[in-house]
Amino acid sequence: QVQLVESGGGLVQAGDSLRLSCSASGDTFISYAMGWFRQAPGKERDFLAAVNWGGDTTYYADSVKGRFTISRDNAKNTVFLQMNSLKPDDTAVYYCGADKNYFDVLRVGALAAWGQGTLVTVSS
Repeated sequence: QVQLVESGGGLVQAGDSLRLSCSASGDTFISYAMGWFRQAPGKERDFLAAVNWGGDTTYYADSVKGRFTISRDNAKNTVFLQMNSLKPDDTAVYYCGADKNYFDVLRVGALAAWGQGTLVTVSS
């Protein structure tokens, strides 16, 4: 089973950029499709972006398409989320998730592993 640890969250101003990282350990990272999700206070967890094991296939939620970019470095067992043009509505706890089935990562469902989350706060 893979274990995931997110980092890179923090307090930024509207319009700023931020890059989140998610480091994996405990299993063969390249076996897993990876995704980023977020949960704002009082709301459900939402899917943001997914990348397949090879890094050549990605998919984005409409809410972040064109502003966020998911990528992975299999040599470093890490997946990234580059976030540009941040808005106050992007304020949330951001989670990475992993599953061996890419299509399961596209859903906020029973993934094989979740990180503990990292808080992103965007001030206006």
